[in-house]
Amino acid sequence: MQYRRAGSLFKRSALALGLALGHMPAMTLRLAFMGSPAFALPTLEALIAAGHEIACVYTQPPRPAGRGKKERKTPVHERAEALGLEVRTPKSLKKAEAQEAFAALKLDAAIVVAYGLILPKPILDAPRLGCFNLHGSLLPRWRGAAPIQRAIMAGDSKSGVQVMRMEEGLDTGPILATAETPIAFDDTTATLHDRLAALGGPLMADALAALEQGPRMKRRKLKKASPTRTRSRPPKRASIGRGPRVRSIA
Repeated sequence: MQYRRAGSLFKRSALALGLALGHMPAMTLRLAFMGSPAFALPTLEALIAAGHEIACVYTQPPRPAGRGKKERKTPVHERAEALGLEVRTPKSLKKAEAQEAFAALKLDAAIVVAYGLILPKPILDAPRLGCFNLHGSLLPRWRGAAPIQRAIMAGDSKSGVQVMRMEEGLDTGPILATAETPIAFDDTTATLHDRLAALGGPLMADALAALEQGPRMKRRKLKKASPTRTRSRPPKRASIGRGPRVRSIA
């Protein structure tokens, strides 16, 4: 796998070497982690492994699921509790009370991975360094929800994950780091999902380490032209014809 930052490709081994030589010192940051599904778990684990302090975890509230309609916690909620982390499950971050509670954490940064809530400006502005999102596509293609399913449905030849500094727009803001992976003919949403999730953890940890460079770290601003937006809910199952064979997204 190759990683791209500031328009150039580099391998993780090169970044690790830079850290070892002191060219890119790792920082211990006070973070909030904001995520809900299993896709977010590798990033949470990578941040902890990198030595960052997780001050609080924000995730979606428990919701009825299964035949018995018993309330079920998100995968992030369950993992955070197992790790002994504080968990908050607000239904919205628009109220002043929720925003004040977030600001009171006195964060260096907030890390967002498929959280499921829009972050209003007071939330975006509260952490010292800002809020950083891990998105599961190569923007501006498949901006919005369900980018993995859309990439499979469209027959894309590659996909990836990107770390961006969040702004008020939908998946806008400067891109700090990118990891790409080819999409094989027999890939499904499940296999691509797991591969992108695994890429996301080290990529986010690397991006945070690179913040030590400050002004020297170049950022690629997304172009506003020709974004490809996704629908909020893709079909549960679909196939894409490609010659005599068919790819399934299930």
